[in-house]
Amino acid sequence: MLSFLRKYLPKPFRDDKTVVPVVRLQGAIGMNGPIRTGLSLASAAIPLEKAFSVKKAPAVALIVNSPGGSPVQSRLIFKRIRDLAKEKEKDVLVFVEDVAASGGYMIAVAGDEIFVDPSSIVGSIGVVAAGFGFTEMIKKIGVDRRVYTAGEKKVILDPFQPEVPEDIDYLKTLQQEIHETFIDLVKSSRGDVLADDPDLFTGKFWTGRRAVELGLVDAVGDLRSVIKKRYGDKAEPKLISAPRGLFGRKAGVGVGLTGGRLVEGLGNELISSVEERALWARYGL
Repeated sequence: MLSFLRKYLPKPFRDDKTVVPVVRLQGAIGMNGPIRTGLSLASAAIPLEKAFSVKKAPAVALIVNSPGGSPVQSRLIFKRIRDLAKEKEKDVLVFVEDVAASGGYMIAVAGDEIFVDPSSIVGSIGVVAAGFGFTEMIKKIGVDRRVYTAGEKKVILDPFQPEVPEDIDYLKTLQQEIHETFIDLVKSSRGDVLADDPDLFTGKFWTGRRAVELGLVDAVGDLRSVIKKRYGDKAEPKLISAPRGLFGRKAGVGVGLTGGRLVEGLGNELISSVEERALWARYGL
């Protein structure tokens, strides 16, 4: 009723402020633990749905700050953003903070426009797999590795067994397929503005200023300034967050807290934290 009457008030008494919902997509992608919530479709789905459901909003703004991670979760988040943009008929403005690299950049290209800080790190369009080999270590401490499988390729690339060239070739074939999917996604989203540069899809990354020149992003700009310039001085960003559940975790991610599963989970948490730290460190962060 109030909204109906407001349009009949004199202009000075109307609330004509434009609100642009904002969703923050931050962290390594797909790295969830019993304590820490990583970025995934499960953690992003609710705030994205809420943001795109704000009826009078002319656009949805996304803040992306991610060094990458799971290619599957990255593409699922990308697709959910584009599906919602089409369904709700809203523009998507992406603002990169420290880094949008690898899977983080895959998410960023869901934007109709991408804005960066001059010192943001952007790109790394490639696929990587890393691990350790412990064959010499277990020999020194006198440990036998015993694995029993049904299926001769069930334990390829086992870190406790010597590398097999055939298995490495197979892994690289999978990586190439994933890389091609990534390249196709970027070209379909930004093919008309990408520079003709041989390094674009090599996994190399650049500063935000250079990324503008390469067509990977559109312009240098920050969220508040761009929104006010585009939608007027009264326009305001409004952060949309997922509801918090038990122990302050975001809704949509389960927690196992009992017995041996908690101990195992904390061990996995430590490993995931080290892996995530390594992802950020790759870009000097």
